[in-house]
Amino acid sequence: MQKKNILWLREDFRLEDNPALYEISKKSEKFTIFYLYNHKKFEDRSAQRWWLYQSLNNYQKKLGNIGIKLEIYEGNEIDIVKNLIKNENINTFYWNTVFTPQELSIEKKVENLLDAKSILYQKFNGNLLQNPFDVKKKDNTPFQVFTPFWRTAEEIYLKSKNYFKKKINYKSKAISNANVDILEKKIKPNKDWYKKFNIYWKPGEDAAKSLLKNFIENNIKDYGTNRDIPSVEGTSKLSPYLAFGEISPQYILNECYKITKKNIGFRKYINEIGWREFSHHLLYHFPTMEKNNLRNQFDKFPWVNDRDKLNKWKKGITGYPIVDAGMRELYETGWMHNRVRMITASFLVKHLRIDWREGEKHFRDCLLDFNLPNNIAGWQWVAGCGADAAPYFRIFNPILQGEKFDPNGLYVKKWVKELKDIPKKYVHKPWEIPEMEKKLINFNLEKNYYKPIVDHKIARELALAAFKELKK
Repeated sequence: MQKKNILWLREDFRLEDNPALYEISKKSEKFTIFYLYNHKKFEDRSAQRWWLYQSLNNYQKKLGNIGIKLEIYEGNEIDIVKNLIKNENINTFYWNTVFTPQELSIEKKVENLLDAKSILYQKFNGNLLQNPFDVKKKDNTPFQVFTPFWRTAEEIYLKSKNYFKKKINYKSKAISNANVDILEKKIKPNKDWYKKFNIYWKPGEDAAKSLLKNFIENNIKDYGTNRDIPSVEGTSKLSPYLAFGEISPQYILNECYKITKKNIGFRKYINEIGWREFSHHLLYHFPTMEKNNLRNQFDKFPWVNDRDKLNKWKKGITGYPIVDAGMRELYETGWMHNRVRMITASFLVKHLRIDWREGEKHFRDCLLDFNLPNNIAGWQWVAGCGADAAPYFRIFNPILQGEKFDPNGLYVKKWVKELKDIPKKYVHKPWEIPEMEKKLINFNLEKNYYKPIVDHKIARELALAAFKELKK
């Protein structure tokens, strides 16, 4: 029996700038790609099941059109690889590494299985600009501050010019990749919640490239300011595509570096790619971050266990319009504007003093763009317990944040329909509407909306007091 080469598909649903796919297609007249669906990984990532289902459908059609077979298996990764080794005459395994603690552990076990059977394997970095261990301080220790990290990382990247820039040249007779049973019965979500996502998103490599092209041509020049205004389409919205590897950071940077006039918008956007790299760098070097505070003095922080307030935050009924708008946008679209992510997260950990891990878990379940390093690092940054974190005593005022970044209330009124008739002067503090104006617009705070679940001033004082105790 002729030996075959196989590629393990992970977070790289693309044809271009895919090192593992390029190498296997260059060396093989015929090969197979397989995807391992472990349902346990998606038990707390409900929204991403929808994107995965769409992506697999899209990607198997693209592969089938050029004659590449895709097999989808369900179960534990190690068990499935054991069966593949047993039942297939394999020459070489290929894959792109996923640099998170759990995935690296799985990868190591796969390597051990392959070594035991003397099966060759090749692995590549396909989803980061460079390996997390390639960027270190002069004393050979990992960075914990973003600016020097990114200055060093970007310099290394530009010098190495390691952008892959190769689309596979493979072409064979078109085939049908069905995988219908597992896609429809195991992966496809059956909740009504996900049906709304079709309105807002079109997964796939082609859609990702189109979004990037439009962003560079029309929006990147104003990204420096517009990225903070949630009512404006000022961001690229490429994060879900990056999460599933439908576009690579290398491809994004390569296209952005082609811009002739590189203004502050260009630099701010490039820095966002840098933050993604930094988050992976942190989790790689400090894997306990996934469950624990990076700054261990926060282990003694007196978090409040209030399920009622936590549920009101999740549902977007806190009584603070900008917070509620963000949480409702998240539930409706599977995405939330980045400025509002910071506001809603700060409200949870500082106004409500609820453990950041509760927020991280909720975002993990609801975000289409969930990425473990980004989510962990972002929540710890807001909570003040992570690397290069915002100080805990820097407490976002949700009223002032709303007035600054949504001055006309357009974002709030889009997602909090109860406030659509509120004058913009009061849209971020509807409890201050004078009685006469309430009558004119027929508005009653408790009947038509919600009273704030905490008083901002009191909540701020309690948070600062808790932080003061922590320092003793």
